[in-house]
Amino acid sequence: MHEKVQKVIDLIHENGIKMVDFKMVDINGQYRHVTIAAQDFTEEVMENGIGFDASNYGYAVVEKSDMVFIPDPDTAFIDPFCEIPTLSMTGNAMIIDSPKNRPLAQYPRNIVTAAEQYMRDLGIADTMMILPEFEFYVFDDVEWNVQPNLIRAAVDADQAHWNSGVDGFGNVVAKQKNYHVAKPFDVTYEMRSEMCLLMEEAGIAINYHHPEVGSAGQFEIEPKLGEMSKMADATMMIKYIIHNVARKYGKSATLMPKPVMGEAGSGMHVHMLLLKDGEPVFSDDNGYSHLSDTAHYFIGGLLTHIASLCALTNPSTNSFKRLVPGFEAPVTVGYATSNRSAVIRIPAYAKAPNLRRFELRNPDATCNPYFCYAAILMAGLDGIKNKIDPRNKNWGPFDMNLFNLPEDEKAKLQGLPTRLEEALDALEKDHAYLTAGGVFPEELLKNFIASKRAECKEISAIPHPIEFEKYYNL
Repeated sequence: MHEKVQKVIDLIHENGIKMVDFKMVDINGQYRHVTIAAQDFTEEVMENGIGFDASNYGYAVVEKSDMVFIPDPDTAFIDPFCEIPTLSMTGNAMIIDSPKNRPLAQYPRNIVTAAEQYMRDLGIADTMMILPEFEFYVFDDVEWNVQPNLIRAAVDADQAHWNSGVDGFGNVVAKQKNYHVAKPFDVTYEMRSEMCLLMEEAGIAINYHHPEVGSAGQFEIEPKLGEMSKMADATMMIKYIIHNVARKYGKSATLMPKPVMGEAGSGMHVHMLLLKDGEPVFSDDNGYSHLSDTAHYFIGGLLTHIASLCALTNPSTNSFKRLVPGFEAPVTVGYATSNRSAVIRIPAYAKAPNLRRFELRNPDATCNPYFCYAAILMAGLDGIKNKIDPRNKNWGPFDMNLFNLPEDEKAKLQGLPTRLEEALDALEKDHAYLTAGGVFPEELLKNFIASKRAECKEISAIPHPIEFEKYYNL
């Protein structure tokens, strides 16, 4: 530890750092932070941590709510969005115990660590590699109002199709035709390039960025495969950079799943593979789409628990406005190769044995990434433990466009939950796979469900503008 702390102290001195910022994660997967003067940063701070009240972060702790946050020196980076030179770190929450502090089991980073250890204890693999795809919209203007006498939301993007009749340069994009458009239509190219360069500076390797389908300013940034725990940290940082760079350019970015009616929604597809002693666990030259039986069992676990998983991978009422037919979002419980209509897709381009994998297409970025990734791993491990073969469950492989099937054939297929309440019901009934090995504490799941049910109740009681259109004059 002393060596790592000294590196951080050297970084502070070499870069004229004035403040040190500690970023913590609440139950919803949002950053909270506490800042100290750089001159007060010492090895004692690294060892004893910074005190905080865990109950204010949404965690239902049986113990006293006073916790300590222990910074992780491996996450140190210079925050590019602070005018005063600031070093930023994330870390772990600990319960104040004697003689030694112990991890707060409900803290997101600790859950990811516990899930990885559970995987190693089972002897199935020692590393889970994931690659989340980040789809998001960038708006030139956004506003909303929820008052007793005013309920409205409005967004605008200069290149959106609805601006075709507005005076300007004519750089509008036809509805749902934004995919990979080039300049002059790609008006945020420099902004996204800056996002990716800052991500690289923060230690996050990036594959590429590009315009996505939605003409109202939808885009995607894709990182390279990374270890699950590191990618959970990277997910938080990627969202942080996207929001802050957009703000710097006078725009507003959102990873909200369905911000625009009639346009493509934004998902966070998660690619995954397992390694053991550096060797791929999912690869088999003779298997379907070159995937091993173990890979199929992992898929079987995901599909068995997909309804309850949705509560953690799609934890907003808005999430289910994206999971509808017609926008390349999955609605069917099943798997296939190169098929975006099934919830699990095997990319045909991943041909090398150490890259053979599949992606879960339902998650979106309203999730707490630590909960999301850990839950995905736990569901897959349950499938491997119980040898759940999706081929025996009528879950595929579906090598056809499921959106275009006749209605009688569609009726035979299992669908994803259509509302958050439905996913929460499933999580209440089906969560033993999450609590296995003590990875997800029961109290955390109860508190999470209660919090999300309160959200659903609040939202359901608010009149919606379309209700005026449908019912006002009846």
